[in-house]
Amino acid sequence: MTVADFLMLDLPPLLAAILAGGTCGLLGSFLVLRRESLVGDALSHAVLPGIVLGFAVTGARAGLPMLAGAMLAGLLAVALIGLVQRATRLDAGATIGAVFTTFFACGLVLLEVTGARSVDLDLDCVLFGQLETLVWTEGRSAAALLDPAALASLPRQLSLLSGVALAVSLAVAAFWRPLKLICFDPAYAAALGLPGRSLELGLALMVAAAAVAAFEAVGSILVVAMLVCPAAALRLMTDRYTTQVLGGAALGAGLGAVGYLLAGPLPAAMGLTLSLNAAGVIGTLGGLLVATAALMRRAPRVRANAVA
Repeated sequence: MTVADFLMLDLPPLLAAILAGGTCGLLGSFLVLRRESLVGDALSHAVLPGIVLGFAVTGARAGLPMLAGAMLAGLLAVALIGLVQRATRLDAGATIGAVFTTFFACGLVLLEVTGARSVDLDLDCVLFGQLETLVWTEGRSAAALLDPAALASLPRQLSLLSGVALAVSLAVAAFWRPLKLICFDPAYAAALGLPGRSLELGLALMVAAAAVAAFEAVGSILVVAMLVCPAAALRLMTDRYTTQVLGGAALGAGLGAVGYLLAGPLPAAMGLTLSLNAAGVIGTLGGLLVATAALMRRAPRVRANAVA
């Protein structure tokens, strides 16, 4: 593999996997700590109608309209979940499941009604992403990395992922302590006068933004895996808030990078003609990571019981 091949074919999807995994891993820790992992699943699916409507309004796969539509759909889903819970007194899991499946089904209908399929915004794209199709046509040499004109031609998915990753990182840094309080002691946070409801809505908006930024590149299934697996694995191994949150981001980014490299570039470098779906490999590694963390957590207890 030449440098030009790597820059054109492998660098964009590798960066997309790292950005998506890192952003979702960062936000996933807050969901896991609040025992709301299913909310991440719900939002990653509930944003689909907003994404499609953003396309319908603009007639193009433009990042900002689709992002705005997704965030609006995410807010509506959160509001509807709360409304249904109060009206029916169903448990949270049942309510979330009912709402997100309804929103996702509406999104699939809108895919057909709006003609979104004509621009390749189809079910495969939504579920599995198109990581391998991200190509940088101007990356013909290392000099392109320093050429503003060449950098401007990078796939637009990277611009959206980078912008959302930066915004999420700044928001988490700005509200580091309030987020910690609503994760561990919401009652104490309320007693201090912190706007708990606003913080929860802000967290939901960030999850929705991460989902729409990542869905086209890696797909909604992998978004769910990255929101849950790195954070869940770390929750089994640490009780420290800083390690959990920052480690979730690092672990998510690492899973994205390793998974993509194992799917295509590494087999190619070994002279093999086969390749795997990158989203599938990354998701599989996420599941194996959680299983390994669970076994590591259980091992000391088994040894202690044996000694006793």
